[in-house]
Amino acid sequence: MWKRLAVVMVAALLIVSALFMTKPNTDDGPIKLRLGHITGESDPWHLGALKFAELVKEKTGGEIEVEVYASSMLGNDRDLIEGMQIGSVDFALPAGVLSNFYSPYAILELPYLFRDKQHLENVLYGDVGDELKQSLLDNAEVRGLEFWMRTPRELTANKKIETPGDLRGLKIRVPEIPASIAAWEAMGATPTPMAFGEVYSSLQTGVIDAQENPVAFTASSKIQEVQKYMMMTDHVYGYVMLAMSEVTYQRLNESQRQAIEEAAKEATEYENQLVFEQEEQIINELKDFGTEFVEVDKGPFEEAAKSVHERFANLYGRELYDKIINTP
Repeated sequence: MWKRLAVVMVAALLIVSALFMTKPNTDDGPIKLRLGHITGESDPWHLGALKFAELVKEKTGGEIEVEVYASSMLGNDRDLIEGMQIGSVDFALPAGVLSNFYSPYAILELPYLFRDKQHLENVLYGDVGDELKQSLLDNAEVRGLEFWMRTPRELTANKKIETPGDLRGLKIRVPEIPASIAAWEAMGATPTPMAFGEVYSSLQTGVIDAQENPVAFTASSKIQEVQKYMMMTDHVYGYVMLAMSEVTYQRLNESQRQAIEEAAKEATEYENQLVFEQEEQIINELKDFGTEFVEVDKGPFEEAAKSVHERFANLYGRELYDKIINTP
């Protein structure tokens, strides 16, 4: 009798669990989902994330509420991706660190891979972008909802950098991405991989001498308080991905999934417009603060960085690299 009772109880638990995984219970209030990212609250990523949360609530009739956590409150990029894999984080805004979970993404981080903003858009919003999202889902169990645009990455330091020779001996923080490390070595710097949450204090204490990020990201993280010069190298036209935990996705019903996907598309349009509209204003604010902007001849930097392209194309995906290069 006890064995039969135990079997019945286990079966009941499995049924309840299956129902929970396919259609969350909303009788006790909205489903609370968490979105984490590493930038400050003035950054377009954060504002785009807030718009996404607003749209999700609207499109689900209040069934789902997305809570947004800025400034690495839920962890750094690697923590956020690992959290999505196990379902402890529902959404995140990762970029280059994705290459640690699906290595071909490293190719996207090669300096001077993309010719300009239009080339980046043509790649990410075309067949190549669709393939990248599907491959990430297949290999890392993270669902890429949409790619968001970023302005180009620029170099900051406490001395003027006008040629690759000026980089010699410069300890520059780079993301934990092999392609970034190799390219900065080729340009003459001493790259130091580091989570972004450690960058401000490391610049302040002299552990590192420089860092590189888009203008808005740099400003929202208050890097101007510890770095005087910004070199307009435009070395990476990059992206950030609005990503979702596949564990969370599978827990939602079809109408909730559709609402999230629609919200992601609309939030992408909002963020993409905002990020470029804000750049000129942010540059003026940085100039008022005392940041000195340095226009550089990009040619020598590009030539040095491209010396590592072949190695990473062969290592992580010649077909992907060629598709990107050949995209109009």
